Amino acid sequence: MYALWNNFKTTVLMAGLMGLCMAVAYALGGPRAMVFGLVFGGIMNLIAFFFSDKIALMTMRASPIRREDDPELWDTIQYLAEKAELPMPRVYISPAAAPNAFATGRNPHHSAVCVTQGLRRMLNRLELQGVIAHELAHIKHRDILISTVVATVAGAIAWAANMALFFGGGSDDRDRRSNPLVMLLLVILAPIAATLIQLAISRSREYEADRLGAELGGTGRGLSQALSKMDAASRQIPLPVPDSQANMFIVAPLTGSGMKKLFMTHPPIKERIARLEAMEQNL
Repeated sequence: MYALWNNFKTTVLMAGLMGLCMAVAYALGGPRAMVFGLVFGGIMNLIAFFFSDKIALMTMRASPIRREDDPELWDTIQYLAEKAELPMPRVYISPAAAPNAFATGRNPHHSAVCVTQGLRRMLNRLELQGVIAHELAHIKHRDILISTVVATVAGAIAWAANMALFFGGGSDDRDRRSNPLVMLLLVILAPIAATLIQLAISRSREYEADRLGAELGGTGRGLSQALSKMDAASRQIPLPVPDSQANMFIVAPLTGSGMKKLFMTHPPIKERIARLEAMEQNL
């Protein structure tokens, strides 16, 4: 039920994003402006798709390891990868003190899992297994591909809105050009709406990775305990990463409440833990 709902929600949100894209194109006087935006955004995101793993690992100053460097971590990843029917990903350790982890790579055959030194010091074996299972779930679901497609469309919407700001829309759109309020709303609201949809999709994929991670590990208890520990530590130990990479981590480096929750890349930890505890009864 959780899987069906999260996948349905992702589909609806992506359809909404495409609908917003079409609405912006119409407001600009036709699809011509959007073609250039989609091409530009597509090129930028293709670059990110093929090189995001290298960029993320460099940002975290991560180093590759072999089994003899950390047998427990290596064996945990190997066991869960085999259980998930995935190729063995590359394994990296980051020297960061903040406990966190992420998976990256353009597909399961070019994937990597990175954990921080802070995570290795803080979590026990069951909690480590929960975190790794969550990251492998992202790889299995090809969430990096989904986020790239979503970022392409959202970027094109922002680009088109900026073009409207500078050029005032299409040449045959005289009525809308004569109404500055319409163009102002387009420029301000369209990128915000696209960002909100993009973040909602990211949160939905986190829920789904939690669900599959609990299934792979055979229990959601380890992951829920790890999330609680990492969330508390993240409020004390900073993890300086670019905003564009925040969605990659199992626990968001930034926290928020109230209206800030709308702009969070991850669901609130309490909600994730509550869902995991509910799933525990069915595992």
